[in-house]
Amino acid sequence: MVTLILITILSVSFVINCIDKDVASPETIQQTYNESRTIMDTIVTIQVVDTNSTHAMMAIANAFEKVEYVDSSMDYYDNTSELGRLNKNSELLNASNNLTYVINKSIYYQHVTDGAFDITILPLLDIWKSKFSAGGTHQPPTQEELNETLRFVNASNITIIGNDIFIQKGMQITLGGIAKGYALDMAIESLRNDGIDSGFVDAGGNGLYIGHKPDGTGWKVGLRNPNITEQVITVVQISDMAIATSGNYERYFSEEAKVSHIADPRTGYLSQNLISATVIAPVGIDSDALSTSVFVLGEKDGLEMIEKLDGVECLLITNDKRIVKSSGFHKYEINSTNN
Repeated sequence: MVTLILITILSVSFVINCIDKDVASPETIQQTYNESRTIMDTIVTIQVVDTNSTHAMMAIANAFEKVEYVDSSMDYYDNTSELGRLNKNSELLNASNNLTYVINKSIYYQHVTDGAFDITILPLLDIWKSKFSAGGTHQPPTQEELNETLRFVNASNITIIGNDIFIQKGMQITLGGIAKGYALDMAIESLRNDGIDSGFVDAGGNGLYIGHKPDGTGWKVGLRNPNITEQVITVVQISDMAIATSGNYERYFSEEAKVSHIADPRTGYLSQNLISATVIAPVGIDSDALSTSVFVLGEKDGLEMIEKLDGVECLLITNDKRIVKSSGFHKYEINSTNN
């Protein structure tokens, strides 16, 4: 997944941005302040524009609390988290509004994508992982194994009554394709509540940007060329928008790198339709879920879906290394090294 981070290239993209140093400058001058922490198994960076360093760092700390809350409540590895207890008991009574919202949103996206996005995919991911981990067969699951596992993969079988959530026995949920986006939204909401109207939150491949840099321009995000580390495919400038990328860049270099972290919940097989899918959307939860969905759907169906959604654009890298963009993606581009 693409990591949108300041200056340093941590994965497959970077933010192009000049950071003003807080050195002997009057407190009335807008400057950028940032901090990075390791949360949600990735590096999370929060940067704000402010005139006061104490206020800026307080706002950043409060925003990090929101990210950490999402991580602690929606981590399926932790049996004590809300999601962990739901998976363990097949029900969760009086769930938080946050978890209820994210699961409801996930069910919505299952319908919008005709099943390409499905948070009940965890049993399917687990069987693939077991095959290719130490002691595994290093062979794909058999069709019989996949068919048996797919019996438990269908988000339509989740029942929500108020804040009570019920899933079928044997069903397991992962929010890995949507929780980071929601964490961005919560963190940005926190920043705004603290009086910050310009800045961004980046969480390992998902970024949400608001307002402008101190010079009045929008935030610049570069999408790295997976073939040449030092080059970018294109640079976009965004404000009050989110961007996320899903993909398997290793396949760009090696035809044998077939084991992806993204599977098709409709078929049970790993997604091999694209190398990557980048989506720009108004909020983080949408860009996160849609980038995963488009990666699973592939070029034709993915583009068709994106073109039907208002305020959403995408850039795809196909298996034959073509760059494919939705009709409105060019509105955000300020530079391109690949047509």
